Amino acid sequence: MEFELHSGFIELDNLLKAAKLVSSGAEAKQQIQAGLVKVNGQVESRVRRKLRLGDLVEFGGNLIKMMGKDD
Repeated sequence: MEFELHSGFIELDNLLKAAKLVSSGAEAKQQIQAGLVKVNGQVESRVRRKLRLGDLVEFGGNLIKMMGKDD
């Protein structure tokens, strides 16, 4: 799956909500803090981790690539 960034970054919890992989911010926070989310192959526990172009997020069997408008 690809996610188009409309600004320089998106925070990890907001990405999970925007991609409809969780139903709320609280659920996103729980999943991240439980160690169920990876960014660029590493488990990420920072809820507000800023994701930028080229970052890869893995969660629940989904792989999400951060893309720009022109990619």
